[in-house]
Amino acid sequence: MSQAEATESNSLAVDHSKDMKFLRFELDGEYYGLDILKIMEINGMMDITAVPQTPQFMKGLINLRGKVIPVIDLRLKFGLPEQAYTERTSIIVIEFRTVAGTTQMGIVVDRVSEVITINQADIDPAPEFGTRLRSEYIKGMAKTKTQVLIILDIDLILTDEELTFGPRSQPAPDEPQEAGDGQP
Repeated sequence: MSQAEATESNSLAVDHSKDMKFLRFELDGEYYGLDILKIMEINGMMDITAVPQTPQFMKGLINLRGKVIPVIDLRLKFGLPEQAYTERTSIIVIEFRTVAGTTQMGIVVDRVSEVITINQADIDPAPEFGTRLRSEYIKGMAKTKTQVLIILDIDLILTDEELTFGPRSQPAPDEPQEAGDGQP
């Protein structure tokens, strides 16, 4: 190989230091990706305790090894038609940022596929049109060999107002404490 061919070959090489890992999952026949660093665990469907007077996409709360975690149905949050849960339906437990700090939440998806590695060079900015989602939820569009993957920004999917139904560890400073909570 000549010096010129070697230089051209090196310039076409992929910079693997910019590789990112995503969990690929499916909703209504479309593929989405979440940064693997946001994911705590993946579970099959389990009993969800409904919480009254919450939006339809807020399915309720699960007890995950003694920890109460709110659960949303991502299909409903994105305005997709409701679908019966199957043996492939999964709850992805994620960690995300809120104004109050980080918290965990379960998101119901149709099917979890796999963890894939995508180079940053293969991720384009979010489009302004052409998807069923509001573009602020989308970090980018990843090109894989067989499809386009919608990369979600999980920190932007729920607003802080939507999250107020979940359990809080402490009452707000101006909120009275309930009797019998062990406080004087």
